Amino acid sequence: MDLLEAMRERHSVRRYINKPIEPETAAALEKFIEECNAESGLHIQLVKNEPKAFDGAMAHYGNFSGVTNYIAVIGRKGAGFEEKCGYYGEKIVLYAQTLGLNTCWVALTFKKVPSAYKVDRGEKLEIVISLGYGETQGKERKSKTAEEISNIFASSPEWFKNGVEAALLAPTATNQQKFTLTLDGDKVIAKAGFSYYTKVDLGIVKYHFELGSGKDSSIWK
Repeated sequence: MDLLEAMRERHSVRRYINKPIEPETAAALEKFIEECNAESGLHIQLVKNEPKAFDGAMAHYGNFSGVTNYIAVIGRKGAGFEEKCGYYGEKIVLYAQTLGLNTCWVALTFKKVPSAYKVDRGEKLEIVISLGYGETQGKERKSKTAEEISNIFASSPEWFKNGVEAALLAPTATNQQKFTLTLDGDKVIAKAGFSYYTKVDLGIVKYHFELGSGKDSSIWK
């Protein structure tokens, strides 16, 4: 499975079976996380065999079960921090999908377990991503149209159409899809709406757009 296939097939999964992540799979994921941290300056960490974060009332309210592995998205606070968390977190999510793992972005319905990961001075645990083998592969969610989130037209270049299509597959907080993509000449303006975690969402959206369009980060205006 390549990353484009992973993007199309990946859905949020909240319920997991009792199956450990194989050592070679965990090692591949940890190596990829290290590469993302080196590139981004973030301090993202894989947490394994830790059931406390998802054993409380909030997790049950969020319909999570069987979660004992997760990715802690941590980094130094500053300009662009939230967006960077979304971009690199989703990069890891889609890589995990290629390894046969299921995931779900989790903003509020978990407990912090400080002993399970390291948060250095000046850093923040922004969000976590549940990880493991799902009871199912999840299901497709309702989505806005391309016209609702972009200035797309029939005459728009194919790369822009493909990027918008990919962006619509991006997971966003409570599935609100509060973002816009505007083609301006040969560049794209990406803007986050106003709500919880929309800056994290925008990072996720940007990664999806780049994958779908075949462009790199130089596309953004």
